[in-house]
Amino acid sequence: MIADAPGAGKRNVAAEETERRGPTRSELLAQWLLGLVNSRDYGKLAELRRPTISQNAHIEAGWFDPGRREVFEQVAFLFAVYHRGAVEPSRGYGSLGSAARRIGTSVGRGPDDAGASRLMDRIVASRRPPLRHLQHAIARLRSCDRPPPSWSQLADDLARWTDRQARVRYHWAVDFHAPPRTDARNNRTSTTTTTKDTLT
Repeated sequence: MIADAPGAGKRNVAAEETERRGPTRSELLAQWLLGLVNSRDYGKLAELRRPTISQNAHIEAGWFDPGRREVFEQVAFLFAVYHRGAVEPSRGYGSLGSAARRIGTSVGRGPDDAGASRLMDRIVASRRPPLRHLQHAIARLRSCDRPPPSWSQLADDLARWTDRQARVRYHWAVDFHAPPRTDARNNRTSTTTTTKDTLT
């Protein structure tokens, strides 16, 4: 698996704010999941890949926030799908929309890849969190050897899926269709900016 995006490890305002206030429940979930890969707990990761069976690992994922248990279990499942056979964990970055921009081949990625566009259309059209389509997106990212979305942000976004003020589906669509950003230093394009990044 590819490590996180270049520059993703740099300190930023959001990371410093997290250190001051302490990790959120979704960040604690992400840390626990990353720890499963670091400690090579393949048994628990295999349990998490079985979405229809309430295994101990699913229940444990839900402990981080009993009010959002189902969402946390779904994110744990998606994490385990992405990390099947991985020896290094990927924290991921950006929203699911910006991650879907990374799906494709050298011929075209994101909006320039017909499969990625159709998949994103199905995801943002769903009234409920579309676990099956999300699983497909995560599997595509894994097969393309591209970084996943931020696991903690994914948990927060899915928990607010039906919140009209949060407009999660809209922001994912904006992130997916955002024009590439040109890095003036070396004239390369980057698609790592998300709407959440621009709002903070």
